[in-house]
This record gives sequence, C-alpha cells and structure tokens, in this order.
Amino acid sequence: MTAQEESGLPRVCLLVAAETSPSVLYGLIDVLGSAGVVYPEVTTGQAGAPIFEVRVVAASAAPFYCQSNIPINPDCAVTDADAEGPDVVIVCDMYQPIDRPPHGKYPREIAWLKQTHRSGALVTSVCSGALLLAEAGLLDGLDAASHWAYRELFDRHYPRVTLRQELALCRDAEAQRIVTTGAVTAWQDLALYLIARYAGREHAVQTAKVFLLSEHEEGQLPFVVALPTVQHDDAVVTDGQRWIAEHYASPNPVACMAERAGLHVRTFSRRFRAATGQRPMAYVQRIRMEEAKHLLETPALAIEDVGYAVGYQDPASFRRLFRRHSGMTPAAYRRRFGGLGA
Repeated sequence: MTAQEESGLPRVCLLVAAETSPSVLYGLIDVLGSAGVVYPEVTTGQAGAPIFEVRVVAASAAPFYCQSNIPINPDCAVTDADAEGPDVVIVCDMYQPIDRPPHGKYPREIAWLKQTHRSGALVTSVCSGALLLAEAGLLDGLDAASHWAYRELFDRHYPRVTLRQELALCRDAEAQRIVTTGAVTAWQDLALYLIARYAGREHAVQTAKVFLLSEHEEGQLPFVVALPTVQHDDAVVTDGQRWIAEHYASPNPVACMAERAGLHVRTFSRRFRAATGQRPMAYVQRIRMEEAKHLLETPALAIEDVGYAVGYQDPASFRRLFRRHSGMTPAAYRRRFGGLGA
C-alpha cells in the first residue's frame, strides 16, 4: 500500500510541462499542500491536519525547466501515476500561441487524462490547460473556461466546446467531472473550490484568510481586451476596420464604412460579417468599449463624459452597453482599475 493510500486523503495530481507557469504550479502546491495545516498554526500555534495529498506529474519523471527557467522535479511520470488512482487532476496552464492549437503536442499527457477521467477522477484545468482537455475530447458538448485570449482559437479549432470567456471558474460540467478556470490567477478560484468541495466551506474561508485569496466574483469580462484581429483577405473590409479604429466615435459609422467601400449598407454588412464573423455595428461597439476602458483607467475625463467621447449621446445607453461588455458599470470599472499602481 502506498503512502497516499495509507493517508486516506484525496489525491491531487498537478499535470505540468515545460510550458507551465511556475506561479500556477507552486501556488497550487503551497495552498493545497498547506490547506488544513496552516490556519490552526497561525491562530493557535499548533499545526492542523492536511486536507490533500499533492503530487506533481509530467510526461516523464525526469527533472526539467518550466517557464521563466524555473526547475521542476516531478514526483512521477503520468504512466506511473495511473496506479495511484488520483481523485483530482489539475492541468496547470501550458502556454500556447493564441492562433495555434496544440495538435499532437502532448500525446502521453492526453492519453493519461482520458484514462483518469474514465476511472472517475475529477479533471480540472487552469487557463490554457483547457486546451489539453479540448484536445482529449473531454470538453466536447460542454461549456468551459480558459484564458479569454483563446476565444477565437476555440471557435476555429474546437467548435464543439462553448467557451465561456466571461467566467473565471466554470462549473457547468461539474456533473461530468470537469471544472475549468480562466486566466492564470484563476488557480486561486480553483484551489478554494477544491478545498470547499473536499473539506467544507469553513476550510476554504480559513485558507483564503491566511493567503489573502479572493475569488474573481466579477469573472473575466472586466479584464478582456476586446480588440479584434484582422484575419481575412477582404481588402474592402480591412479598409473599413482601419478607418473605424480612428473614427469609432463618428455618427452612423456603418454607413460611413459602406460609403467608403462604395457599397450599399446591407451589402457591406453581409460582406463584413462574412469576413470577420461579426455584424459591423457589434464590431464598432467592441472598439468603442475598449477605448472607453482606456479612458476610465485614467482621471482625464469625468465618467459622464466618457460615453460622449466614444460616440454615445445617451448616457444610459452607454452604461448599459458598457456593463454588457465588461461585466460592471463604468464607475465600478474606474474604481477597479483607475487606481492600479497609483
């Protein structure tokens, strides 16, 4: 019988690779490894009992360096972890360019993920780790979270997955034993979720107090940079995109772009949507909202003037659109980001 089997504690395997961020890996090791132990120690002077058995696994057990040239010494290879029967697998973030899926990149890790999920483990991911779950087919037909920058990659290469870019922690597939998270610091949301799930909410609150952790209650929307990229061959539409980038506050912007193209508005709109996947006015709103964010991040303009500056004459309409795009009101956004680094 292994030491883990003797302990009776839930077994957590952290799956890592050379593309993993050390902050995610070592943050999870620190928090999950000390959950249940550190709070009693800092409040009574007597250490408590651990909640989890935590192990680091990789394609090979050989030491390697991850992002930022930080060393990792896996506890075992994925093939050896099968016998341990993990209760939870956390696929740590594994950086991937936003326009390139990891096809064929992690064969041993993906085979192991499929096996552990079939065996009943809860399979979770942090940030780009969701790409491995998508490659394994474990997210097909499900909602999932990942870094918001991968939205177009998911749309193009994993159309059976519904990416919820507004969520920091996605539990929609919990019944299928899949939980995913957004950008890298969402590992904190995942850690608190796992502690609450396996040891109760009180332990999660205690751990949060010790480490000053807080869930991203507002989700990812306030952090999303919504500037779309130009990835098509329609020169007419490209010209319109370049024009609107400088003239987003203009009245009747779609009509102006159509006039520049020498096309009827309806014809231009069909062509724009075919090239970008978006209606032209929705595209304009994304540009306007992104510029509004920049204006709200500085005190240069009063909040009530920001809407006018980006093209909205009705303050109520601007506030409604801003909240839809960012998940919070303009005033809340300024409070959240206006003082950073001040």
